[in-house]
Amino acid sequence: MRWEIDVEDGRTMSERWLAGDPYRADAAIEESCARAARLCRSYDDVDPADGAGARTVLVELLERVGEGTTLRPPIRFDHGHRTRFGARCFANFGLVVLDVAPVVVGDDVQIGPGVQLLTPTHPLDAEQRAEGWESAEPITIEDGVWLGGGVVVLPGVTIGARTVVGAGSVVSRDLPPDVLAMGSPARVVKQLGTRSV
Repeated sequence: MRWEIDVEDGRTMSERWLAGDPYRADAAIEESCARAARLCRSYDDVDPADGAGARTVLVELLERVGEGTTLRPPIRFDHGHRTRFGARCFANFGLVVLDVAPVVVGDDVQIGPGVQLLTPTHPLDAEQRAEGWESAEPITIEDGVWLGGGVVVLPGVTIGARTVVGAGSVVSRDLPPDVLAMGSPARVVKQLGTRSV
């Protein structure tokens, strides 16, 4: 199946990218990726005891990073400036965020090692893929979610507040709040009770 792509609309590829439409990487997009790669490398090289230095790099890399949020290196972001983290989040080693589309992570989110948040999509048509066309769909991780180690979240997914996703799961569609989900593709296996503090 081929994507319908209007290349005569007068927009640059960067404008198409930021609008969420199919695009091919241009110099501005490649520079955005290079910037993120440099900042990720800088973050990985910060002394583990230098919390202020690490936060300085994160603030430069990401669109927003809330107070008390910790990402353990190494980290990899496609662009960085398209990702927002809330407050008091924790991501263990090896977080990969392909933030071609926006990625929004709420407050108090726990992320296990080796988690991947993947927004890019590619056409099924091999010729269009060979021509370099791609697009992306946003990912939203709501407050209080816990993603176990090795979880992969695919384009366009929203994970509801306080939901837990078991290690190694592939989340290919939205998950509601307050559930335990696992598997590939991830399925709800249990409703979780909410409690007041």
